[in-house]
This record gives sequence, C-alpha cells and structure tokens, in this order.
Amino acid sequence: MNNIFTGIPKSLQDEFFEVLLTDKSLKIERIVSRGHRSPASGWYDQEQNEWVMVVRGKAIISYKDGTSVHLKTGDHIHIPAHTEHRVAWTDPDNDTIWLAVHYP
Repeated sequence: MNNIFTGIPKSLQDEFFEVLLTDKSLKIERIVSRGHRSPASGWYDQEQNEWVMVVRGKAIISYKDGTSVHLKTGDHIHIPAHTEHRVAWTDPDNDTIWLAVHYP
C-alpha cells in the first residue's frame, strides 16, 4: 500500500513527477509543486485528455485564450487534448499535490 502524501522530497529544484499507474491507454501520476510554474516560453499542448485534481494546496491554471482557473484543495478540472494551458502559479510556501489522469 502507498500513500499520496508520503515520499515527497524535502528539496524540490523542479516539480516532482511520479507515475502511479500506467498501461497502454492510461497514466495516473502524482505531481508535487512548491512555487513551480510552467516555463513562460510555452504552453502545454498534450495529445491526451487530462483530468487533474488538487489533492492539497493551491494553484492557478491559465489557458491560451486568456482565461484562468483558481484551484484549491479538492478542486478538479478536465483539460481536453490539445487545449493549450500552463501552470501560472502554485503556492511557494506549501506543497501543491496534484493527481493527474491522462487518457485518450
């Protein structure tokens, strides 16, 4: 048995990604952010759909169309494939723990 809140590195230079489950059409991962954000130079444009939940913490997802979504503990969103987006902000003082599900 594993726990979503354990095994988080004390120091995070970069976001921490951990694949929890994968098969040919599904990937579930834990992401830990501590003040991290997407590079200003680009947007995520993913081949697969993504459902993402903030298990703990706070974050802002921005879309290329100029809209943003503020997320807090328990909030979840669906990001359709090829919807250009980025992580605009995560709490720099506390871990933001994400659960991300990627699927066709």
